Amino acid sequence: MATFLLEVGTEELPASFVADALEQWQTKIPLSLQEHNLTYKNLAVYGTPRRLALVITDLPSCQPDQVLEIKGPAVASAYANGEPTKALLGFVRSKGIDLADLFTQVTDKGEFVFGRQRILGKPTPEILPSLAETWITKLEGKRLMRWADGDFKFPRPIRWLVCLLDDQVLPLQLESIKSDRFTYGHRILSKGRICLNTATEYTERLRENGVLVDGRERRRQIETQLSQLGELIGGSVEIPPDLLDEVVNLVEFPTAIVGEFETAFLALPPQVITTEMISHQRYFPLWQRENLDRLLPFFITISNGDPTKSKVIAQGNGRVIRARLADGKFFYDTDRKVPLESYLPQLAKVTFQEQLGSVAQKVDRLRQIIKIVCAAIPNISPDLETTDRAALLCKADLVTQMVKEFPELQGIMGADYALHSGEHPAVAQAIREHYLPRGAGDELPQSTSGQVLAIADRLDTLVGIFGLGIIPTGSSDPFALRRAAQGIVQICWHANLHLHLPQALQQTIAVYENLPKNATEIYDNLMQWFQQRCENLLKEEIDYDLVDSVLGTADRDYTEWSLSNLAEIKHRAQFLQRSRDNHTLSPIYEVVNRASRLAQQGVHDLKAIEPSLFQEAVEYDLYQALHQLPPRPQDYNTLVTAIATVAPVLAAFFDGVMVMTEDPRIRQNRLTMLGYIRNYSRQLADFSAIRA
Repeated sequence: MATFLLEVGTEELPASFVADALEQWQTKIPLSLQEHNLTYKNLAVYGTPRRLALVITDLPSCQPDQVLEIKGPAVASAYANGEPTKALLGFVRSKGIDLADLFTQVTDKGEFVFGRQRILGKPTPEILPSLAETWITKLEGKRLMRWADGDFKFPRPIRWLVCLLDDQVLPLQLESIKSDRFTYGHRILSKGRICLNTATEYTERLRENGVLVDGRERRRQIETQLSQLGELIGGSVEIPPDLLDEVVNLVEFPTAIVGEFETAFLALPPQVITTEMISHQRYFPLWQRENLDRLLPFFITISNGDPTKSKVIAQGNGRVIRARLADGKFFYDTDRKVPLESYLPQLAKVTFQEQLGSVAQKVDRLRQIIKIVCAAIPNISPDLETTDRAALLCKADLVTQMVKEFPELQGIMGADYALHSGEHPAVAQAIREHYLPRGAGDELPQSTSGQVLAIADRLDTLVGIFGLGIIPTGSSDPFALRRAAQGIVQICWHANLHLHLPQALQQTIAVYENLPKNATEIYDNLMQWFQQRCENLLKEEIDYDLVDSVLGTADRDYTEWSLSNLAEIKHRAQFLQRSRDNHTLSPIYEVVNRASRLAQQGVHDLKAIEPSLFQEAVEYDLYQALHQLPPRPQDYNTLVTAIATVAPVLAAFFDGVMVMTEDPRIRQNRLTMLGYIRNYSRQLADFSAIRA
C-alpha cells in the first residue's frame, strides 16, 4: 500500500478560494478514485495561502483486474453448421476474447452470444498523474487568471508542484511547471526549499518550517490564542464565524497579537468601530465583560509574520486602525451637523435601478406600500404615523459620508442620526430594523413598524425587478431577490404575521406604472417565487411530502389559499410533522387521501348532497357524520379529531359502495360527499400530496 502526495504551490491565494477548492476536492476526488477502481484508507486535503495539497493513504499498487460481459452477435448469425462465423470471429478478435470464454444468453430480443473480457488493471503510478492534473485544472472559482502563455487559468500563478507516490516522483506538468519533490515553507520562518524524501513526511516537514498545513489545527490555535489574550486583557473577544473562517486561510503560522487605539474613539457608535475592525482590517474586537455593549480600546489581529516581531506588528496595526477611525470620526461629526431629513433631496440623484427610477421615487412608493402591507395583515395595529415617518427617512443615510464609506452601516447610521435629529425612538428603531434580516441567521425586526417597513421595502424591490422581467436563474441573483422573499417569509413566521400575500402583491403591482411585464405575469411569477422560498425553508425541518401538502405544489388554487396567510403555513406544517411523529396522522391519512384523490373538485355546502339518491346504509351513515363535523374548528387538534371521527365511517363507505358506479347521478352524489371531506380536510393540508 502506498501514500500519494499532491501539492500545488502558488502565490498568495484568496482565502475564499482556498476554502472552496478544498470543499470541491473533498467531494470530487473520492468519486474520481471510485470511478478508476482505486481504493484508499484516508484522504486528507490541506490548504494555506500558498498551497493546496492532498494526501491519500493505502493506495493499491495497481487497479484490480476486471471481467466484463460483452454482448456479441445473435446465436443465429454466430454459428453456421456448428462453426464460428466471420461475425463471431470478428467480435472475439476486436474484443480480445478467447472462444472458450463465450456463452449464450437469452435476452428480450432473442438469444445472443456473450463473451467474458478480462481487463488488466493499470499500475497506480500510471493513473495518478492524469487524475491529479484533472483535479487541479477542473477547480472552479471566481476571477481566475491566465498566469502563463497557455490557456490554463488559476486564481494565482503556480510556482511549484509536488507529486509523490511514497518516494517516487510522478510526472506532472502544468504550463512550464514540472513536478518534483521540493516544497517551500513559511516565507519568513523557513530557511529555504524543502526536499521531501517520502510523501508521509509532508505535514511534519512543513511544520518544522513554519507551516501548519491543516486548517483545522490553525483554527484551534487561533481560537485558543484569542481566548488566552481575552483572559489576559480581561475582555470578551468577539469572534464572527465568517471572519474566523477567512483568517484561518490567510495565515500559515498564526500568532494572535493585541493592538490598541485611543479611548477617545470609543465615542463613535460601536458598530462603526467593529465594522472597521472586522470588515476592513480583519481584527477581532474586545468588549467589556461586565458590559457587553461597551468596547474596549483594544483589538486582536492574527499575524502571519515572525512571532518575535509581535510588538512591531501591533504598533503598525494600531497606526492603521487609528487612521481609519479618525476618518470615521470625521464622517460621523460631519454627518450629524444637519438633521437626517435634510439629506432627502439628495436621494433624487441616487439611482435605485435605471428603469425603476431614483431612491427618492422608491421612498415615495414605500410610503404607499406600507399602507398596503398594514391592510394585508389583519392581526396587527401599527402606528401608521410612526411607520410613515420611518419610511420617509429610512434611505436618507445612503447619501451620508459614513454610509458612502461603509455601505454595510446603512440603517444603523440612519437610526443613530435619526435619534440625534430628535426623531422618536420608534422611528429610529424602524429605520434600523427595515434592513433586517441581512442574511441567514441574522436578527429579525422586533417592532411592528420595523416589520411592516421591512416587508414593504422587499415587496417594492421584488415587484419592480420582476416587473422588468429580471428573474434570477441558477446562482446569479444580483438584486438578492431570493433573500428579499425569504426575509418576508421569516419575518412573518417569527412575528406570527397573517400576511395575505396575494393581496399585498396585487396591490403593490398596482403602485407601479408602465412596467414592461403585465400585472398577471408579474403576480404569477412572484407567487411561484414565494412558494419556492417557503418550500426551501420548511424542508429544513419538515418532511418533503408534508411541505407539498401544505403549499399545494400541484394545485395553484390551494397554493394561493395557503399564501393568503403566511404565518399559518409554518404552523400547519409543524402540526402535521408532530402528528406524523406521534402517529396521530396515520389513522386518518389513508381514507382521507383516497377521498381527496377521487374527488378532484370539492364542495363547501352539505346542501349539495341529495339524500334521496342514497342506496346503501353506509351512505346515510357518512352523510350524518359529515353533519356532525364542526364547520370552523378552533384549532388543528379539533380539526384532526373531527376528521378522525369520520375516518372509520368513510372506510366503511368505501367498503360498502362502488363510488364510480355507472349511474351518473348516484356517482356524482357520492363524489360530492367525498368532495366535502376533501375540502374540509384541506383546512389542514392537501392530503392527496401526503405519502404513507
